[in-house]
Amino acid sequence: MSVLLMNPNANAATTVAMLEIARRDLPEITGWTAPRGPQMIIDQDALEAAAKLVAEARIPKVSGVIVSAFGDPGRAALAARQACPVIGIGAASARAAKGRRFAVATTTPALAEAIDRMMTPYDGYVGCYLTPDDPLALMAHSARLDAALNAAVLRAAEEGAEVVIIGGGPLGEAAERLSADSPVPLISPIRAACAEMRDILGLSDGESGVSAPQKEASDPDQKVKK
Repeated sequence: MSVLLMNPNANAATTVAMLEIARRDLPEITGWTAPRGPQMIIDQDALEAAAKLVAEARIPKVSGVIVSAFGDPGRAALAARQACPVIGIGAASARAAKGRRFAVATTTPALAEAIDRMMTPYDGYVGCYLTPDDPLALMAHSARLDAALNAAVLRAAEEGAEVVIIGGGPLGEAAERLSADSPVPLISPIRAACAEMRDILGLSDGESGVSAPQKEASDPDQKVKK
């Protein structure tokens, strides 16, 4: 079955990196990169522009679509005109928390309100924990990025989070790197969405996106069209 990963950031290198993660669970997944816009979605204006691009995109016939930006831009509008399931990595990661006390650690303070709006409807959400530096500067230096995200995870854990989502499609590689030494399980949004898609399509069991220190099966509750 063919699944399309849509990268609403206009950065082909980010698409390649996200596909590398997604193919651990969905080997045949292919990619789509936004034809224009910012290299990374870091504020509300960029999120809204990305939503328009995704909603209006002409995509090939596939068995499922994963919108791989944490704000799930354009997911609902695209799902309304597609016959296949369309999953956003943001909501999929919240579902992967399965009601435990969970937080989001991310690099985009200008999107904190949008993240809160997305996560608040899910039981157990305790807040968004942000890195202090410019997100684009952090993305250019993996060691600084990892240190900043790890500090945010530690703050969240100290304040009661039982599991932490690393909030961003472009942060997928950092989620993988941080998982082994995290004080609480981390949720990789890309892998959470892939696990949910596998379940919807009736494929063999995949990972839930919970990276460390333990892994659990996903329990998706999203109703999507098949």
